[in-house]
Amino acid sequence: MIRFEDPWLFSFLALIPLMLYYHWKGPGKNSIRFSSLDTIKQLKQPRIIFLRHLPVALRCLVIMLLVTAMARPQAGITSTEVLTEGIDIMLCLDTSGTMQALDFTWKGERQNRLQVVKRVVNDFIKGRKNDRIGMVVFGAEAFTQCPLTLDYGVLLSFLDRVEIGMAGDTTAIGSALATCVKRLKDLKEKSKVVILLTDGRNNAGSIDPETAAGMARTFAIKVYTVGVGTEGEVPFLADTIFGKRYVYQRVDLDEAILKKIAATTGGTYFKATNTEALAEIYRQIDQMEKTTIETKEYTEYKELFHPFLLGGLALLLLEVVLANTRLRRIP
Repeated sequence: MIRFEDPWLFSFLALIPLMLYYHWKGPGKNSIRFSSLDTIKQLKQPRIIFLRHLPVALRCLVIMLLVTAMARPQAGITSTEVLTEGIDIMLCLDTSGTMQALDFTWKGERQNRLQVVKRVVNDFIKGRKNDRIGMVVFGAEAFTQCPLTLDYGVLLSFLDRVEIGMAGDTTAIGSALATCVKRLKDLKEKSKVVILLTDGRNNAGSIDPETAAGMARTFAIKVYTVGVGTEGEVPFLADTIFGKRYVYQRVDLDEAILKKIAATTGGTYFKATNTEALAEIYRQIDQMEKTTIETKEYTEYKELFHPFLLGGLALLLLEVVLANTRLRRIP
């Protein structure tokens, strides 16, 4: 990036047309008187006659170069510093047996709840930047599937390994939330978030959900709760004496406790009854929890006037020498 510190000095270039006018039309031109010009016309013109205007041309160049030097041309190098204030996010996923319910679809194909959840969470992770994200899975027990990381590739590989029943078949919502709080409580980030997804009721674990919610509030951790599942009885694929058949059962989603957890921690409760609603919920959370990004630009300038100054002085010296020697004019 090139700029001039004092561009107003270019107004002095107006001296050049004035100087040229004076050179061609100024006083004293054609003022030498002769009785006759016939003798002069018979004189042979020297070969350097075409150089008679060189001094004034050099003077014009000198003015241009010196004015440019005084205007201080500068070359700037701009560097950008990006300051980000990331968010620490723990994804808390229910892998209990009820997540086998086949009441969700993906691109027209019937799939169980966990399969759809994994696809939606995958898209959520890919849409984040500069945030540390971890994952806790729970059933009868709760454990950290992936600690907080900025390496989303590793996180996605751990998400791909999540399976139904890997933490047991029952549902320990309180223990799962307490595990997330343990991972987040000592961190210094200003924003700490848990996204807890379940389709059931707390019926396992040693910590009740209200106590875990109070712990999260103590450490300024916001909890978004997501309840998944359609109303009424839902289909499960079961082995029978006649082969695999759909069996319909009711899954008891405890919306009251999920709403209480969200309200206690300053979060929001969402209900997803289909794939589109679930994807929209994660999009909303993505918009609600945005990373703060500040950009500062620094520009360092390097002075470039030296070549113009030296070139102008050199041409000035050349003009003075030529005007007083080989190209000297008769007064």
